[in-house]
Amino acid sequence: MKKLLFLLLLTILVLGNTHAQRIHKLFDASWKFHRGDVINAENENFNDQNWRILDLPHDWSIEDLPDQSDSVIGPFYAKSVGATATGYTVGGIGWYRKHFTLNNSPDKEVVIYFDGVYMNSDVYINGHHLGNHPYGYTPFSYNLTPYLKRDGEENILAVKVSNEGRNSRWYSGSGIFRHVWLTVTPGLHLAQWGVYITTPEVSDKTATINIKSNLVNEDAVDKKVILRTVIFDATNRKVAETKNEMMIAGANSASTAAANKVQQTFQVSAPHLWSPDAPYLYHAVSALVVNGKVIDQEKNSFGIRSINISAEHGFLLNGKRILLRGGCVHHDNGPLGSATIDAAEIRKVHLLKSFGFNAVRTSHNPPSQQFLDACDSIGIIVIDEAFDQWERGKNPQDYHLYFDTCWQKDIAAMVQRDRNHPAVVFWSIGNEINERADSSGLVIAKNLRDEVKSFDNTRPVTEAICHFWDHPGYKWDTTAAAFALLDVGGYNYLWKLYEADHAKYPERVMMGTESYPMEAIDNWQQVKKHPYVIGDFVWTAMDYLGETGIGHTGLDSTPGFQLQTFPWFNSWCGDIDLIGGKKPQMYYRDVVWGQSKMEMLVHKPVPEGHKEAVSAWGWPDEVHSYTFPGDEGKTMQVHVYTSYPQVRLQLNGKTIGEQNVSEEKKLIGTFNITYQPGVLKAIALQDGLPVDSVTLQTAGKPVKIKLTADRNHIHADQNDLSYITAEVVDANGHLVPDAVMPLQFHIEGVGKIIATANANPSDMESFQQPKHQTFRGKCLIIVQPKGKAGSIRLKAEGKGLKSGEVAINTE
Repeated sequence: MKKLLFLLLLTILVLGNTHAQRIHKLFDASWKFHRGDVINAENENFNDQNWRILDLPHDWSIEDLPDQSDSVIGPFYAKSVGATATGYTVGGIGWYRKHFTLNNSPDKEVVIYFDGVYMNSDVYINGHHLGNHPYGYTPFSYNLTPYLKRDGEENILAVKVSNEGRNSRWYSGSGIFRHVWLTVTPGLHLAQWGVYITTPEVSDKTATINIKSNLVNEDAVDKKVILRTVIFDATNRKVAETKNEMMIAGANSASTAAANKVQQTFQVSAPHLWSPDAPYLYHAVSALVVNGKVIDQEKNSFGIRSINISAEHGFLLNGKRILLRGGCVHHDNGPLGSATIDAAEIRKVHLLKSFGFNAVRTSHNPPSQQFLDACDSIGIIVIDEAFDQWERGKNPQDYHLYFDTCWQKDIAAMVQRDRNHPAVVFWSIGNEINERADSSGLVIAKNLRDEVKSFDNTRPVTEAICHFWDHPGYKWDTTAAAFALLDVGGYNYLWKLYEADHAKYPERVMMGTESYPMEAIDNWQQVKKHPYVIGDFVWTAMDYLGETGIGHTGLDSTPGFQLQTFPWFNSWCGDIDLIGGKKPQMYYRDVVWGQSKMEMLVHKPVPEGHKEAVSAWGWPDEVHSYTFPGDEGKTMQVHVYTSYPQVRLQLNGKTIGEQNVSEEKKLIGTFNITYQPGVLKAIALQDGLPVDSVTLQTAGKPVKIKLTADRNHIHADQNDLSYITAEVVDANGHLVPDAVMPLQFHIEGVGKIIATANANPSDMESFQQPKHQTFRGKCLIIVQPKGKAGSIRLKAEGKGLKSGEVAINTE
């Protein structure tokens, strides 16, 4: 029924008005899927009757594997080719097929657009091979028009996806993991990504808007057209308008006078300026008018803002200095894998913003369109990164195999798709590139930079450069030629070189493109002190799948780069955990950034005779709680992170001690206590007087389950989600932070459970079953609407616990 309704709607849209504006519709519904290679699956008459039917976006690597055992747990396989890099998940080959009927008139152009397919996709229409796209993170499209069947005949779109071998250093996911659109236009239309909006002059009083439009005429003859562009503010009020009349050359035209590129300039009085604090969005509606009728129309959002960067003044946004509180993120959505469901991307950006980040680096690839839309509307500055490797690979089957033949089209796709996003402030051409300082790498860097600037010359270009661990004997100053090609120099883990490099290269603008959590204050002090250091980006803002246990804490091991083996599956290096919770290092960063005046954490006891070993990307094993049954009488360490000058610690009303705190002491007060249950209280002192306090209290025994939805009212749309946190609480409703208990979930109504998870980086379970074990008293349930308005009721049960329920309405 859903497929029939979609086809009917599509037919009405195309045939209902021959002068209709373009149709740009999601093409996600009712694809057929088979995991594994199949001979002749691209052919029209191939029998896919028994294939699974699903909706996109889809990531098969997050789905449960068959034949579960001790070595096959949920989507994880101990002998996975990707092993620690991909979190022991499995790639392989998959096929997708889409049946559709499109009764468009012959003069319509029909294009299929993929925002991302991981990886090495081959696309066919009715048996015709349209092309191969190796890179998994850039959008691409194909013109279906020459091969479409008309008059109600069925068309078959087939996509083969090949995620084979060792091709990624982190979890990539597999499949058509981003959205697909079908676009139908007349022969004369606006080109894909053909509207380019810039704001060359900006002040509080007025702003100049420059819009360059690229028109395409696939019809045989020249056509006279009016390009009408109207700018609207966020309340949909018209603020500017202009028209240009021109002749556009046809496909068979010999005319040299006809133009297809148009530049229009607008003035906006008293503009609302875009910034992280006030992410105000305008939109431009571009319409092509022929003989008084609109034949094509497109809407593009944008923000009015100015960017100025210099070593003397730092990063100025709209004339005001901004310090970049940044974090790196990979593209996965935790228990959803890489599937780009809109609400998941929005939630990720909301989490970053709510935890104090004002900037993000999309490591190490272009993100989804929905992620950038969320950054625009929520207010997060973006480093939009292109590649993790160039000609020299980091894995045998990674992008280096395709770089020479694909880099230009992938740069073009990234920059042209993303250049109207006000949140995108930096373009990054690479991360820790092996040939970064070699002669070949310098040529590549220059070509990449020039290619980026050929599509957008309004933003600075950067590259993340690290020390020469991969080239023993190279001197750091060898990087000078590489940095000279960049507008902003990206430094990975090298804050100690900032001041020395500034003395040598005083015009160089620097940015910490990666940093260790344990060095948060060292990096931030450099940013605050020196305008030429414009920001710091921690590795990472959020836990991600793959690079298993890079942020682990263990006993008696040697700190450094030590990945953890099966059953570890996530990185555990993020400030935010896999289900969206705040980790200990984020509490510290809150104080470093000035988001909080004081926080307190308690270190778990280290077994006698052992020594804690923290990885370079890790954090000591401390928690934001005070419940340690069985550890009574043991010595524990308490850290009070504070910007107050003095702090007093009390346990059950008894003073343990007082300490002076300063930036020289890294804003840390350290106390040793003998654990006994009760109330732990840190009191901030100013001039000897109490001015603030924080408290941790021992929780009671587990009694019941508490369910909390991030949103109780959501759209009846499969691109919306409700994230529900299950907490095991005591009789007083306090979280029991040591509760590790299996919970079961039951759902009724117009929704379904699509994922469950906890934050434990080594507790392998299925993400897709309606049950999960808690970690530190919590787990997560993700609910998706079925597409109908109504109510959803979720119930959680656990042995010996009073059940919990939550209601969600869809509309």
